Amino acid sequence: MTARLSVILRYGALLSLIGVAGCVTTIADEQRLMLGKRIAFERSKGNCLACHVIADGEEPGNIGQPLVDMATRFKNKQHLREQLWDATRFNPETTMPPFGRNKILTETEIDQVVDYLWTL
Repeated sequence: MTARLSVILRYGALLSLIGVAGCVTTIADEQRLMLGKRIAFERSKGNCLACHVIADGEEPGNIGQPLVDMATRFKNKQHLREQLWDATRFNPETTMPPFGRNKILTETEIDQVVDYLWTL
């Protein structure tokens, strides 16, 4: 095997590994979004559908705004996360439960829901 062929083969293997890593990240991201959606839709967890219309959601409520265009409604994911953590910080009269402060959702669950909502 020539030195040039050896370099080409190693470079090709590296590109293959990078491609596989990219797929794993994409799969992990997809799974995280699906977990976030499940938590948001689950009546015993996030229960977002009790008050909000969400695409693909069944029997949504109409107390809160439809959950659409989230990336334009919130300046960043952290701001959205703070809203989920304790919406009373921004509106003391809100009916939205403080999911983090009252430990309705774990830190991880809140992050997963935020990742999902951010895609809406």
